[in-house]
Amino acid sequence: MIDFIALDVETANPDLASICQIGIIAYANGQVVHKWQSFIDPEDYFDPLNISIHGIDEEKVIGAPTFPKIDENLRRLLYGQIVATHTAFDKASINRSLLRYGLPIIKCTWLDTARVARRAWVQFAQKGYGIANLAQHLDIKFTHHIAIEDARVTGEVLLHAIAETGLNISDWLKRIEQPIFPSSLLSISRQGNPNGSLAGEVIVFTGAINIPRHQAAEMAAQAGCDVGVGVTKGTTLLVVGDQDIRKLAGHDKSSKHRKAETLIKSGQAIRILKESDFLRLITEE
Repeated sequence: MIDFIALDVETANPDLASICQIGIIAYANGQVVHKWQSFIDPEDYFDPLNISIHGIDEEKVIGAPTFPKIDENLRRLLYGQIVATHTAFDKASINRSLLRYGLPIIKCTWLDTARVARRAWVQFAQKGYGIANLAQHLDIKFTHHIAIEDARVTGEVLLHAIAETGLNISDWLKRIEQPIFPSSLLSISRQGNPNGSLAGEVIVFTGAINIPRHQAAEMAAQAGCDVGVGVTKGTTLLVVGDQDIRKLAGHDKSSKHRKAETLIKSGQAIRILKESDFLRLITEE
């Protein structure tokens, strides 16, 4: 069963309906199960600026299908699925192309991974959430402006966000409709109780922990820990969900987890704890 589809398109000119390349990747259980990429004859002109970005011109699309020729395959892949794109432009391109050729809208659920990233990583809430910057942050190697490559990064950004936050795809469909910083999800930063047994420790939480983050933050602060939202050179404790201690939700470790390991290798004293050990630690003080 497909979990979601990642999709990206390139356009020949500023018209969103001038699709000249499309890339689609299907994911199931966090793994790629299908890939499809095709040049598209946009039946339109190629703007020099667009060519300078993606390198696709009139010669590249000679013999390529027009959009109506891929409609059946596109509909088969997308119908009824959650379709992830990075920003809303790819969704708009697909829908504008369908409209241009008098084709019916494809019934699917769109998920914008730029909106996901702005909520998953506080440092990208307001800026820096472009796909290239996120790929660099998450250590994803790719060649930008090739549709299948951009689709792959879109999918991996979503998988990393799921691993980082513990929210599944259904949760993210709801979360992106909420404010970036809703009152129920205010920063969990706390100053620790100076009289607590863990006074002086700086703790960060990552992955799918079982208790709500704000509750975990309060418990840690009462035990004396300062609570941070991200791993820094001041972090001394990283708490990871029990099921995530080796590999988060079947995917790569979260960026917090990887950053902590990098800092440990460079000599920083950070202890990584699973959630159950953290709870024992603060309840047995």
